[in-house]
Amino acid sequence: MAHRHAGAGCAAALTVLGTLVLTGLPHAAAAEPPAPTTAPSAAETLGATSPPATVLGALRRDLGLTATQARTRLVNEAEAGTRAGRLQNALGKHFAGAWVRGATSADLTVATTDAADVPAIKAGGAQATVVKKGLDDLRAVKAKLDAAATGAKALAAPVRYVDVRANRVTLQATTAAAADTLLAAAGADRALVAVKVSADRPRALHDVRGGDAFYIDNAARCSVGFSVTKDTQQGFATAGHCGKAGATTTGFNQVAQGTFQASTFPGHDMSWVGVNSDWTATPKVKGEGDQDVQITGSVQALVGAAICRSGSTSGWHCGTVEQHETSVTYAEGTVEGVTRTTVCAEPGDSGGSYVSGTQAQGVTSGGSGDCKTGGTTFYQPINPLLSTFGLTLKTSAAGTGAPATQEGQAGSWATGRVYDTGTRVTYDGVSYQCLQPHQAQGVWQPALTPALWQRV
Repeated sequence: MAHRHAGAGCAAALTVLGTLVLTGLPHAAAAEPPAPTTAPSAAETLGATSPPATVLGALRRDLGLTATQARTRLVNEAEAGTRAGRLQNALGKHFAGAWVRGATSADLTVATTDAADVPAIKAGGAQATVVKKGLDDLRAVKAKLDAAATGAKALAAPVRYVDVRANRVTLQATTAAAADTLLAAAGADRALVAVKVSADRPRALHDVRGGDAFYIDNAARCSVGFSVTKDTQQGFATAGHCGKAGATTTGFNQVAQGTFQASTFPGHDMSWVGVNSDWTATPKVKGEGDQDVQITGSVQALVGAAICRSGSTSGWHCGTVEQHETSVTYAEGTVEGVTRTTVCAEPGDSGGSYVSGTQAQGVTSGGSGDCKTGGTTFYQPINPLLSTFGLTLKTSAAGTGAPATQEGQAGSWATGRVYDTGTRVTYDGVSYQCLQPHQAQGVWQPALTPALWQRV
């Protein structure tokens, strides 16, 4: 939708940025830290000695480990990688792969084609196994398969990899005949290839990222605001004028993406899209130089605060918050409760992300001007959008929870609920009062977050 400009002496008409992505702030320069007196271990360098709780929790859940086993495993794997690398460099062409085993990855195995290497491998802190083919030989076989895997042959035999533990190349195909066809076309040594017949057909998976373009009914273009979830459904928040409930979307890469689940415009300018299983909601917003900003929450910025916007037309631009609770009338009708900013925007940026620091603020609604001459824009605040549709903002923080029922703000504190300044809650039998509007997260319990809650 193009901007319209009034004649001399008239203010520029406000427009909905009907087909309007976000970039990160550059890192501040820092002085070089003093050199450590002792070189850090591999585990320390890779952060394995202080892993995030979310990583430990997933290891416990998915691998059936205790917390101690999970921590030990991460340290062992970090250290094992260093040892395997040293041995690979030492063995040269004899090297045939390395792997770890056991619940805590305590056992590192290194394969070689030369039995004379066994003492050196053991001295390097690994178990040794002697095999027939070196890693370079197996990679050459796989390269032949890859080169021959074109068109229908590739779709019928979609997976190829070197299995170092078996000292062979594995070819996954939908049928044995399909595997034979590819093997013949490649001229590969069949004795070195294990065929795995499976009906599985891998599909491309795509991340949902704020600021990226998406297309509505193969016609209009808007921008992703923020990734959200509702129960098990993943999706993203965007502007209501971008599409009506039921409209279909494709992503920035023209891959089928999802469907508008709900949409309101005018009155408010909010909607959300539920994505299909090919897409994964992430806490990312596209920042400067295509670097990602990791969203950690939705604490509302004060008037006068710096704010930046990401959009698929004009990219990443910043300005300041001018006013909250603004009403603006477009040709399509009046929208209430938006925030006015000095950030520029252009058609196609609609629905894109507004961020203060790492806090989500809202999705682009409309405005006037452009990013060449400057302008004024309005965004639909994210917290009311989350509350209205019962959504949970996707953040990089640990311990986020599903939305709580939005019936009444008083009562016990709950993750997923949107709280406004002044709201009172109880937590562990103690009363607290909200200091800043935000959606509650598991890591933001009132007792632990004096920036958001005051004990009363």
